[in-house]
Amino acid sequence: MNPSTPESTALAPEEVAHLRSWEGRTESVLDEVSAAPLRGLSALLDRDDALPTSGTAVPPLWHWLYFLPQAPQSQIGVDGHPLRGGFLPPVPLPRRMWAGGRMQWQQDNPLRVGDAAQKRSRIVSVKHKSGRSGDLLFVEVEHAFHNAHGLCLTETHDIVYRAAAMPGEAQVPPTPAETDAPWQRAFVPDPVSLFRYSALTFNGHRIHYDRSYVTQAEGYPGLIVHGPLIATLLVDLVRRQVPAAGLVSFQFRAVRPTFDLRPLRLNGRPSADGTSIDLWACDHEGWLTMQATATLA
Repeated sequence: MNPSTPESTALAPEEVAHLRSWEGRTESVLDEVSAAPLRGLSALLDRDDALPTSGTAVPPLWHWLYFLPQAPQSQIGVDGHPLRGGFLPPVPLPRRMWAGGRMQWQQDNPLRVGDAAQKRSRIVSVKHKSGRSGDLLFVEVEHAFHNAHGLCLTETHDIVYRAAAMPGEAQVPPTPAETDAPWQRAFVPDPVSLFRYSALTFNGHRIHYDRSYVTQAEGYPGLIVHGPLIATLLVDLVRRQVPAAGLVSFQFRAVRPTFDLRPLRLNGRPSADGTSIDLWACDHEGWLTMQATATLA
């Protein structure tokens, strides 16, 4: 069976042991930090930024525009992702989500346009759980980004793999989001904006642009907004409110899928001393979709 086909598969103990053998695996990728992706994301976010030139610092989270996986077309699975079994373990569960992450920036050494940079990755853990909706597999990956001057950024990336949706499957009760945030901004994720972000990040995952696939094969009601895009929008809210502030760290957790064509509300609340910001996103029904915290320099 193709591991990317959307069928529900219970993981046997020997399969879990095989997947756990990926723990400790490493990978290193080189890239050149160019200006064009920064211009593209500025356009998508409707930012009025100065044109980036050599030496321009990469804004927080915009490093996701670089070090992109570029699998040959012959190695792309049914879901639009590269076939599994390379650096990441070949998990047979069909639904995958970028569930959250944690980042720490080196204030004296940001990635800059013109840098020849390296991303060093390591699989920290592979954990299996059985829930009400079936098998879950959690993969934690650690990334370290370097330029010629040393370490620029460390990131921990949480990936969750789930069984296919089953008819009549019980849904996790949604969480109401707070409504009194002092910082608020709306963003409407339409098919064009989702396609543009997929293009900027070379993300072929069909759940973000192929409505028939996401509704029929994976059972969702609409196109799914990229978790990294929502996280980027939350950091963009901070940048709009305190343009001169730098970020020391950022952590986020996806709570609930967000779908296209309805307003996504971005919210922020600074701490009393102004050193950190509580951030969250909610959908048009007021349900919490992402939580995050930004620590300012």
